[in-house]
Amino acid sequence: MSSHTYATHLRWDGSTAAGIRSYSRDHVAIAPPLPTPVALSADPAFRGNPERLNPEQLVVMAASSCQMLSFLGVVARAGINVRAYEDEATSHLDLTARPTRLGVIHLAVTVRVSAGTDAAMVQELAEQAHRECYIANSLSVPVEVTTTVVTA
Repeated sequence: MSSHTYATHLRWDGSTAAGIRSYSRDHVAIAPPLPTPVALSADPAFRGNPERLNPEQLVVMAASSCQMLSFLGVVARAGINVRAYEDEATSHLDLTARPTRLGVIHLAVTVRVSAGTDAAMVQELAEQAHRECYIANSLSVPVEVTTTVVTA
C-alpha cells in the first residue's frame, strides 16, 4: 500500500426539486491540511458561477502544477539553476467526443535561466519531466508541453 494518499471532502447543499435548470451548481471542497474551503461551481456555460473555479480548470491546473514540480525536480538534480517558470495552460471541452471530455491540455511553458545555461539541455530535461509527471501519466487526455527557454 502506498503512503501517498490523497483525500478531499466535497459538500453541496441545495435542492434539485425545481429541475435541471434551477439548482445551484455552487459547492465547496476541502483538502487537508488546508483549512479553507475552495469555492467551486460548474462552467458558466452549464449554469455555473463565473466567480468560482470549475472542475475542468482544476484538471488543467493540476497538469500545469505537476509539470512544473516535475521539471524543477529534474533540473535541480541536474544542477541547473532555473530562475523563473511560467505556464499558460489551456484545454477545451470537446463536445463532439463521446463521451464528452476535455480535449488536449496544452502547457505553454516559459523557463528563465541564467546566461550560459545550455538551452538544449533544459529542453531535454523538460521532456524528461513530462514523461515523469504523475498527473499527465494519469490522464486519458493528452498533455502537450511546449517549453521556451529564455536566458538572462
